[in-house]
Amino acid sequence: MDVTDRDQRVAAIEHALAHFHGVDVLVNNAGIDYLGSIEEQREEDYRAQFEVNFFGPVEMIRLVLPAMRARGTGTIVNISSMDGLSSLPANGYYSSSKFALEGLTEALWQEIQPLGLRALLVEPGSFRTGIEQRTKFSGAPMAAYEATSGAFRNLMSTLTPDMFPGDPARAAAALYEVVVSQPQRHWVVLGSDAQRRIKAKLKQLEAELEIGESMAMSTDFPGSSRAVL
Repeated sequence: MDVTDRDQRVAAIEHALAHFHGVDVLVNNAGIDYLGSIEEQREEDYRAQFEVNFFGPVEMIRLVLPAMRARGTGTIVNISSMDGLSSLPANGYYSSSKFALEGLTEALWQEIQPLGLRALLVEPGSFRTGIEQRTKFSGAPMAAYEATSGAFRNLMSTLTPDMFPGDPARAAAALYEVVVSQPQRHWVVLGSDAQRRIKAKLKQLEAELEIGESMAMSTDFPGSSRAVL
């Protein structure tokens, strides 16, 4: 279905509720990607990415929550990406839509866990789903970005299966295992490339935190209690 179409969203949930008498698990998996620098991409394309990658899941979540709350059980799985934790040049709008989904989901699970419900994030790497055939460039190339978005344009013409190490069938099996038997999980990384890239991002962030710790602590009001919300 088209997750940006309100009527289709409502019809899908109504059909599921009528047929199964409840939705046990919602998996928000729809996603689109346009490539190009921040300056190059067209407005209609980066807005479309947010409509599918962020606002689509938002609306699906809001549709299933009432029945899940009434039953006191249910799991929401939001498919993010390794790009949702570690952005790259030429993929800024896609990454930002996934960053937004990450923030939403982290708040969501804190809101719904006391109600007996659950939400989690999945950060896949490059899986052989054919997404590379559906990914397009947005806007006209600019010479100033030849080394960044231009490099991505060149790379897209030389893609091979080896650049997509992830097996979708194994990912589905892993996700099923997490949903049914690992209730403590909130972040699920899938794919060797995602594991490496996210680890590198966390190390980079930790290094920046250590370098800037004294500056961070110096910007409180003198004598403040440093209360944490």
